[in-house]
Formats: sequence, C-alpha cells, structure tokens
Amino acid sequence: MKDLTPDRSTLDPIEIASRDEISALQVERLKWSLRHAYDNVPFYKQSFDAAGVHPDDLKSLEDLAKFPFTVKTDLRDNYPFKMFAVPRTKLARLHASSGTTGAPTVVGYTQNDLDVWGTVVARSLRAAGMTPGDMLHNAYGYGLFTGGLGIHLGADALGLVTYPVSGGMTPRQVRLIKDFEPKGITVTPSYSLSILDEFAAQGLDPRDTSLEVGIFGAEPWTNAMRQEIEQAFDMHAVDIYGLSEVMGPGVSMECVETKDGLHIWEDHFYPEIINPETGQPVAEGEQGELVFTSLSKEAFPIIRYRTRDLTRLLPGTARSMRRMEKVTGRSDDMIILRGVNVFPTQIEEALMETPGLAPHFQIELSRPERMDVMRVLCECADASMSADDRNTAARALSGKIKQTVGVSAKVDVTDVGGVARSEGKAVRIIDNRPKS
Repeated sequence: MKDLTPDRSTLDPIEIASRDEISALQVERLKWSLRHAYDNVPFYKQSFDAAGVHPDDLKSLEDLAKFPFTVKTDLRDNYPFKMFAVPRTKLARLHASSGTTGAPTVVGYTQNDLDVWGTVVARSLRAAGMTPGDMLHNAYGYGLFTGGLGIHLGADALGLVTYPVSGGMTPRQVRLIKDFEPKGITVTPSYSLSILDEFAAQGLDPRDTSLEVGIFGAEPWTNAMRQEIEQAFDMHAVDIYGLSEVMGPGVSMECVETKDGLHIWEDHFYPEIINPETGQPVAEGEQGELVFTSLSKEAFPIIRYRTRDLTRLLPGTARSMRRMEKVTGRSDDMIILRGVNVFPTQIEEALMETPGLAPHFQIELSRPERMDVMRVLCECADASMSADDRNTAARALSGKIKQTVGVSAKVDVTDVGGVARSEGKAVRIIDNRPKS
C-alpha cells in the first residue's frame, strides 16, 4: 500500500492547534450554541427551564454537564420542524431518517451549515489521503440519508473528481471501479464485501484496481474486517463517523497515517462520554456512551445528544483534537442473552478468526420455549467446501463465541450467497422473540 500521509501544510490550522486554543474556542462556541438553542427552539427553553439551568450558567467546559440530554424521541416528538432554530426561509437543505420505527427524525441546514459540513468532510477525506484532483467512487446512498450527499459536499470542497454511483447495482460498481480508475471509495463496510463478491464472480482481482484507500462508515466494523478489506483490495481502509442528528458523515475521521482512532473535529462538535445507565460522565479514557453538542449549527442546534454509540475518548495523535475509539456497538443494538451482553461486532471478530468462513453473517434471536436462543447464520468461503468441513467450521465458530462472548450459539453454515447481502447498512440482527 502507498504512503498516503497528508502534507501537514495543507491542514486547517485548528487541526494542529494547542489544546488551550481548542478549549477556548469550544467555550466561546458552546456559549453561543446554548443561547441560540434556548432563544429559538421552544423545546430547549422548556428543557433548560425544567432542569433549572440557563445558557449564562456555562462558564467552563465542565459546566455543560449541568444541562439536560437530548434523545431521539425528543426529535420524533417534535416532528417535523419544531426543533429548528431558524425560519424555513433560511433553510437550504433537509434530510431525514427512514422513519421505519416511528416518525422520521428531520434535520435541516442553512447555507452556512452546508459550508461547515463541506469543510469537515473535506478534512476527513484529506485525512484519508485524498488530494485535490483525485477521483472518488461514492457508493453511499443519495437521497434523504445524509451519507451520499454529505460525502459529495466535502469532496467538492476538497476539489475531488466525484462520481455519484450511490448504492446497489453491484456489477456496475465493479465496472466503474475498473473503467474509471478512482483513487478512493466511500462505502459501508458490509457493502464493500458485496462488491468483493462481485469481483470474484466476474473473475477479477480487486488488488489490480486503482483503489488506494477505502473510507468506511455508517455501521460498526472491526479491525479484523479492516485487515480483510485491506488484504483483499491492497488498499488502506479507514473509518469515518457521523450521524444525521449531529451533522452527517464527517463528525470524526481516522487518519490514514496512524489508523488509531477517529479524530473528532472538536471546533464544531463537542464530545462527552457518559455511563449509559446513570447518565453521569465517566473517567477520562473509560468506555461509555458518546454524547455530542453542536458548536456552530444554525438551523438545527443539538445539545447533549445521546448517540447510543459506545466508545471512549483518547488524546490526539496525528491531530491535536481528541480521538474516539472505533465504535464497538450501540447501547440499543446490544443483545442481552441470558444475562450476557452481546454485540454483533463480537460475533464478527469470532467469525473472522474462523478458517473456511466468509465474513457475511446474521444473528437470529428466538424463544422457542422459556430460554432465548441465538442462531448465527454464516456462509462458507468456498463453494466446494464439504459438509464435514462446514460442520467443523460451525463447531469452531460456536466454540469461539462461547469462549470469548460467554454464550452458546447455534451456527449454521450455508452455501456461498446464503446470507442476505446489504447495499447500505447491514441488517445484523433478526429478533423473532415474542414481544412482551
């Protein structure tokens, strides 16, 4: 793989500023953001007043812990525009969630918000090793989902040559990679595996492509998955993080030269880590739930938003801004199975360590009698794998899950292609347990 370390002279000065400079800017912008939300969003005025706090109470970064949290149900309860801090005439863009589990969450952007979004995504793409004039294959979905258009904003700001292939039509993905010769690809890690399968189906070697870096986000993925992708494509694989409620992709980014966690663009997003059960801040470096407060958003300020993502904060390395460890899972996708906490990433890690199995899987939960049962559906890596070898691999994976996670799991190894493929975010858990 090529050395893609960015030229430090091209970085924004704030990326390598001192911690004192960053903290001073954060205090200044937090004061503005709290006041902006309080004065212009009735929900925040009611929320702050009920908690007995006022924007003027913030004197230091530590004072933010006095303010109440915002959760996803608050956004749904104020659907569609009651969380906005500017009139509709000041809006330049709307995005929204799918709303498959309730009212959609709707977010808005002023033109300045879009400019900021483009800036932080451009920083992220540069941190991945992309430079002006490079070509980008953007396979994130375009539409109400923030992924495709958010990446495109930053690619334009950085001066990339971007083609908006979006998700799906996997044979075309392979053809365009082969014919257009992009340097980078932005895609979910699970869909990159589908693209790899298509390379194999067409008899093509992905290592022969022009790709030098893959920028992966929108779902948790493991370092074992990183190694699999890097070896398969002979390219760097780096992590990008974001969520629509906070901005979209580009809230934080892994630097290609270190790959040691995602630097949060702290001049626009203030992070906290809390105990997900108590809501109290945890000790520095301890794992917990990630909470974000926007520092510069005009249309849709967000105050202490509980992301449900589990991670820890670490000091800066390649940049001065703090890093967040790769997200290991979400507090709301954690499976509690017979008293044991299980995350899909733990199953993925065990799967990646089991010879003969492909990295595609789904977890099925059921309760045929009194006890919950977990079934892991995966598939063989080679269509010629014998039934005996499949059984051996299934026993090996079941044993690894029992040893590392602490629960018993039934493992079924299907034919190649037996696990449903994703063209966006992977569906890892199918919960068939009775609703109580």
